[in-house]
Amino acid sequence: MAPTMSKPSTNSAAARDRTIRGIVSQLTSMYLQNRTRISRAVYITLFVALINRVRHAIQEQKAASVREATKRAEKSGTTSTADGVVTKKKVELNREFFRSLLRLLKIVVPGWRSKETRLLISHSFFLVMRTLISLKVAAMDGAIVKALVKGNGREFLMRIVWWMLIAVPATFTNSMLSYHQAELSLRYRTRLTQFIHDKYLSQLTFYGISALDDRIKNPDQLIAVDVAKFSNSLAELYSNLAKPLLDMTIYTFSLSKSVGGEGVVFMSLLVQLSAHVMRALTPPFGKYVADEARLEGEFRFQHSRLIDHSEEVALYAGHEAEKDTLDKGYFTLIKHVNYILRRRFYHGFMEDFVIKYFWGALGLLLCSVPVFVKLPGQVTMNMGDRTETFVTNRRMLLSASDAFGRIMFSYREIMELAGYTSRVSSLLEVMDDIQAGHFEKKLVSSSGTENNEAVLKGRGKVVESSNIEFIDVPIISPNGDVLVPALTFKLTPGDHLLVVGPNGCGKSSLFRILGGLWPVYGGTVHKPPFTDIFYIPQRPYLSRGSLRQQIIYPDGLRTMRSKGVTDSDLLSILKILSLEHLIDLYPEGWDAEAEWRDVLSGGLQQRVAMARLFYHRPKYAILDECTSSVTLDTEKVMYDNAKALGITLMTVSHRRSLWKYHTHILQFDGQGHFVFTRLDADKRMKLEDEKEDLEVLLRQVPELERRVRELSEL
Repeated sequence: MAPTMSKPSTNSAAARDRTIRGIVSQLTSMYLQNRTRISRAVYITLFVALINRVRHAIQEQKAASVREATKRAEKSGTTSTADGVVTKKKVELNREFFRSLLRLLKIVVPGWRSKETRLLISHSFFLVMRTLISLKVAAMDGAIVKALVKGNGREFLMRIVWWMLIAVPATFTNSMLSYHQAELSLRYRTRLTQFIHDKYLSQLTFYGISALDDRIKNPDQLIAVDVAKFSNSLAELYSNLAKPLLDMTIYTFSLSKSVGGEGVVFMSLLVQLSAHVMRALTPPFGKYVADEARLEGEFRFQHSRLIDHSEEVALYAGHEAEKDTLDKGYFTLIKHVNYILRRRFYHGFMEDFVIKYFWGALGLLLCSVPVFVKLPGQVTMNMGDRTETFVTNRRMLLSASDAFGRIMFSYREIMELAGYTSRVSSLLEVMDDIQAGHFEKKLVSSSGTENNEAVLKGRGKVVESSNIEFIDVPIISPNGDVLVPALTFKLTPGDHLLVVGPNGCGKSSLFRILGGLWPVYGGTVHKPPFTDIFYIPQRPYLSRGSLRQQIIYPDGLRTMRSKGVTDSDLLSILKILSLEHLIDLYPEGWDAEAEWRDVLSGGLQQRVAMARLFYHRPKYAILDECTSSVTLDTEKVMYDNAKALGITLMTVSHRRSLWKYHTHILQFDGQGHFVFTRLDADKRMKLEDEKEDLEVLLRQVPELERRVRELSEL
């Protein structure tokens, strides 16, 4: 019974097999008959899907920009929180990034006729040449292996010779690509650095960033390091994106002609799916890079701060406290770098597995299609032809996979570029705000800042005039302290002003407003142009350069010559201040260079600063305790000669010896009040002497009272 029952079962299985084969054969026949139409439909579908994807991305960016605008409106158009702490920007590929990148691109590539544009065109030409040479090399690889399989030694040697010949333009092209990339990076950095220097060193922007605004803590780090990293990243990105895109397009087209478009489309879909998964699992490297650069800048700033205040730290024996601060900054940086390394390790493991092995296996399957499947229009091939086709397709597939892998890796590079773009564009935005008179600073006023914010947002009026006049001008420090609610006084040329008062009452603030360093928050200020006012602090600034440069600063030698001033004129100025011996100390004379802050004593530095004043001969001079380290005789020479040159003096000092050189006095009491009046030096001196005598008598009163009690008890 069993054998008789197995026959129908076997027959039915064979029938089903024949039916399946027939269906597959029929479907294959139908597909081959309509292959062109199906391919067109697939390509059209992919194109429509790509357009739809781009449309969705644009809509998402618009929605994100609307949300950001809403948030900014809720915060009154600022990036600061309620307590004044600046909010960190999130580094991502959004509209703000592309807007910032476009602004920077306009700076580094200023026009179509610029050298940068010619370099980009030349770079693009060599990129195309490199791809075409790679195609030729792939074909030559297949031909060499074919000759080897056929055992044709003559043809094999000829192919090797041609291989060596094509190596000459290939290696030259590679060298030119490296040269163009390095040259582009250098030119980008040059353009951007010059642009930033022009803005940073104009309209006192460098002072506003450090003293009036606290959004950027380390502009030196941004200018010296981040600009270079941005330029290098931008130059690398063009090469790392343009060539892979070109390679992938040409290699994919060549592969589709060899193995059929169906296999390429199917493989592309699998690659796209795995790429989406990888992108979703990619960490935010752009944010990591921005945070690392910020921590590097803070660590560097802590070291520069220690150098600037090394004397104070040494006197306080604060080296242990400073060491703790530096160690904390360093280990915070290292902790973040280690975190990035761990994330890069896991992400690199995933990328290498997917790109090199998973996509490589798909590529091997794709290259085997012409060997195992006869495509329409394909000529019957022998062993050598199949080997040549497989090697050539394999070479093109590896190149296409490498190109796509570089595109995938470039996403991380784009995120790093986004981090550098965010930091550099933030610097430009802050400089624009400062030049427009907009400052953002955390308010730490001792009396509270609730009632001062409206005043800090306001701006007064500045009028150019030959006189100096303040009309209801509030004196406010950048941290929100209202030092004087409304200051009013007037000076004309020849009215020498003495400013006195306790520390922190607004003396230096007044001159910072007058010099244009601080904004005018209200009222009206009449003042001469900036070039007519010269400032000499207690510790004068001595620049790097020659001895002559210390006298004529900020003028250069060419400017000095154009003014008709000679070295003999400078020597006459030095003789007035008994400084002529400085020239004899060095064999180079006027051209001697030294670290003058360390070479000259405090008194000599103040005399050099006064020589600088005599050289420039401004209409007004602000003297801030500038004679504290010189003798009374030298002080007399300084003031007498300054007045003889027609310079109107405004002095901040508590030295009674200076009263006789001034005609007016502005006295602050430290409580927001002031007195402005004419100064009668002799009368004021007598009153001060009388005041001191009375104070001495008052201090003797308790002792006299005690003596009276002792006498009364007798």
